[in-house]
Amino acid sequence: MPYVVAQPCINCKHTDCVEVCPVDCFYEGPNFLAIHPDECIDCNACVPVCPVEAIYADDELPEEWSHYTEWNAYLANQWQALGYNITEKKPALPEAEAWASPPQSETKSEEDILTWEGAE
Repeated sequence: MPYVVAQPCINCKHTDCVEVCPVDCFYEGPNFLAIHPDECIDCNACVPVCPVEAIYADDELPEEWSHYTEWNAYLANQWQALGYNITEKKPALPEAEAWASPPQSETKSEEDILTWEGAE
């Protein structure tokens, strides 16, 4: 059961999780992180360090975010092909604090996830 990055990560992109991952299975988009399901070893190291509680075991995802399992697989494969494996901690996005709490946190969705094609 791989772990999945869900909606709270959008527009925050804290990378504390990347720093503790023993297998470097995180991939970076402009405003979101994704876990490659084939690379994740289910160690749970990333879950307690995520400041916005965005990471879940795939069988523990809240129902409203269940589609993030597919999003992680899709985006991780896309960003892997583009060379966007992230292995070191970076600063969070400038507006991360604002996006982590209401009202912004209540309005974001997968439609807000940027890909590198749209960001460049």
